[in-house]
Amino acid sequence: MRSQVCTLIPAAGKGHRMRHSVKKPYLKLGQKPILAHTIQRFEQNSAVDAIFVIVDEADFRECRATVLDPYPSKKVQALVAGGETRQASVQNGIHALSADVDFVIVHDGVRPFVTDETIFACLTAADEYGAAVAAVPVKDTIKVANKDCFVLETPVREQLWAVQTPQVFRKSLLEEAHQIAQQRQLTATDDAALVEQLGFPVKLVHGNYANLKITTQVDLQIAEALLENQAFE
Repeated sequence: MRSQVCTLIPAAGKGHRMRHSVKKPYLKLGQKPILAHTIQRFEQNSAVDAIFVIVDEADFRECRATVLDPYPSKKVQALVAGGETRQASVQNGIHALSADVDFVIVHDGVRPFVTDETIFACLTAADEYGAAVAAVPVKDTIKVANKDCFVLETPVREQLWAVQTPQVFRKSLLEEAHQIAQQRQLTATDDAALVEQLGFPVKLVHGNYANLKITTQVDLQIAEALLENQAFE
């Protein structure tokens, strides 16, 4: 029997860095909201069985009116209320999943250029290792600094990766990671870090530099250029 795969799309962030009156997921990229582009990527992927979109509960009406109703999806099962943090939002999404789900894909709502190739590669690696995340080698030299902005050290660039989403996990592993984090009051900026805190290895999968997260106005301008040129393909 084929594994059951569900995608959680957290899109409940406040988006302060964008400095726009409209929250990031609902900003237009081309002719439709960023979140609609992202959902479509997983709607069209043959491995994905169901999608759960996680947004601020106060935004349910806006999400339906601007994303779900104009751009219908057969795979979107429900809107899930987000939490105070991204970590809490993903945990709410996990609670919404049925018991028969085998793998969970977590993907940022404002990362609309993910490709089928990356999704399948992460799923394949997660099937083998239990946890896999898309990532790209860091291009710039990175400095570790103190609070006064003096350099403490320069890590070896060849060992540094910029982590993206999708991040794919066996459901049981992701559930345990979130449960332990809640019990121990641990926080992390991504789900892979919670799994790492269990001592479980996470496999890095070569992603795509065009799989950017739209966080600032500059990111949105780059995304418009990518969309126009279809460069992410």
